[in-house]
Amino acid sequence: MAKNIKTRAEDYSQWYLDVIKAGQLADYSPVRGCMVIRPDGFAVWEAIQRELDRRFKETGHVNAYFPLLIPQSFLTKEAQHVEGFAMECAIVTHSKLEKGPDGKLAPAGELEEPLIIRPTSETVIGHMYAQWVQSYRDLPVLINQWCNVMRWEMRTRLFLRTAEFLWQEGHTAHETEQEAQQETLAMLEVYREFAEDVLAIPVIKGRKTEAEKFPGAVTTYAIEGLMQDGKALQCGTSHNLGQNFAKAFEIKFLGRDQKQQHAWTTSWGVSTRLIGALIMAHSDDDGLVLPPRVAPVVTAIIPIFKTDDEQKKVSEACLKLAAQLCGEAEVQAAQKRQGGRELLNVFFDKQTGQTVLIDRRDMRPGDKQYYWEQRGVPFRIELGPRDVDAGNFVLKRRLDRGKEVVQFGTASQQWLRAKLDETQKAMYQKALDYRTQNTRDAGSYEEMKQMLAQGGFVRCFFKQDKSTEARIKEETKATVRCIPLDTDVERGKCIVTGAPDGQRVLFAVAY
Repeated sequence: MAKNIKTRAEDYSQWYLDVIKAGQLADYSPVRGCMVIRPDGFAVWEAIQRELDRRFKETGHVNAYFPLLIPQSFLTKEAQHVEGFAMECAIVTHSKLEKGPDGKLAPAGELEEPLIIRPTSETVIGHMYAQWVQSYRDLPVLINQWCNVMRWEMRTRLFLRTAEFLWQEGHTAHETEQEAQQETLAMLEVYREFAEDVLAIPVIKGRKTEAEKFPGAVTTYAIEGLMQDGKALQCGTSHNLGQNFAKAFEIKFLGRDQKQQHAWTTSWGVSTRLIGALIMAHSDDDGLVLPPRVAPVVTAIIPIFKTDDEQKKVSEACLKLAAQLCGEAEVQAAQKRQGGRELLNVFFDKQTGQTVLIDRRDMRPGDKQYYWEQRGVPFRIELGPRDVDAGNFVLKRRLDRGKEVVQFGTASQQWLRAKLDETQKAMYQKALDYRTQNTRDAGSYEEMKQMLAQGGFVRCFFKQDKSTEARIKEETKATVRCIPLDTDVERGKCIVTGAPDGQRVLFAVAY
């Protein structure tokens, strides 16, 4: 058991932070509520970006960039939107600093209109779309941007909830209501597929209640995951904005009937919160466990030796093994690029940037194993002089700590890909089994309370009502996570009020 990581049973919140620190994913910044994403953490974010960006482009979307600063007046144009974000806004009021009589710097050059550091970009993008859209021929507009946003938070937690975070936000404009709804659901499915196929996190697609939807949206949909402590985490959202923002920002076009019409718009996004999700869904008491498809290093090769002669023999074998896994040309290129560095990174897949690494540092083998285990590397390969003589090596799996002796000639790029795919599927199945075991059906409000106290998802019938939802949250800390799309048509007696037309919903305590 890791000495630098609290166990999940002992203190789950501290365990989460300890895993991040041990894995060198992120650190606190000098600005309260903000974080520094370290190289290993940013490499995971780059993998998320890469996989999602490809999916966006396959569905016809393109990337653009919009300003960080938004005129304050823009937020007041959509009433629900400004009400939803007013308490979270960071505001720029001055344009410069000047030295005062005491020699200290003080704000000067007060702005004529305060600027909001974007909490989200519907307003400024709506303004620009109004300039670009004139005719139905200009539609649809399918744009995504990768950027940072800022929302002041009272209680922060690395990756899950910080004042500044990274995300992508898609914003589209359409000719018809039907097209906007199709877009909203299509992007929700992109998120589901990504979460399950790449992050190995099983999620439930569903619609948010009126109390939980995005400010200014007609309908909000989300994917919800279940973490190992039994709490839910919203992993992505897709919003049908109807014509609300189009009317607020005059996004109008000449229709096929030669009449002026307002466009129908959508927005959708995921953030660095997904890194928090994969940590909490998969990691264990010894540290980080990374899904192979986002792991920067897929395999760490650890040479084991005592004498100089053994070091030479083992080092040569490590290079030969890396060549079998990555190709001779890649090993030679890595040696040329990195010279005599102690950590030799050899590209396993140039498209993803993932590597096989040879750890040549002057450290005890046990310390190296511990180091890579805490960083969640899917596989470790140990290779000593006896292994070289026997023509094999030891493969250790991070997921279940299993190990096997593998014949040297077996190793190839195809062999390692198969091993990585096997681990990816096993991680998904493990998380899915956990969710299945922790999803329960409640027949009464008292039963629901008892189940929520145990953690997990609770299924029941519920009739939407903001005051009732507020009461449930106050009494149980739980909210309606979503109305699952596959059971949206079911009706039954509301678990709280007894009304006969309740919908099947999922309740859970959430992050």
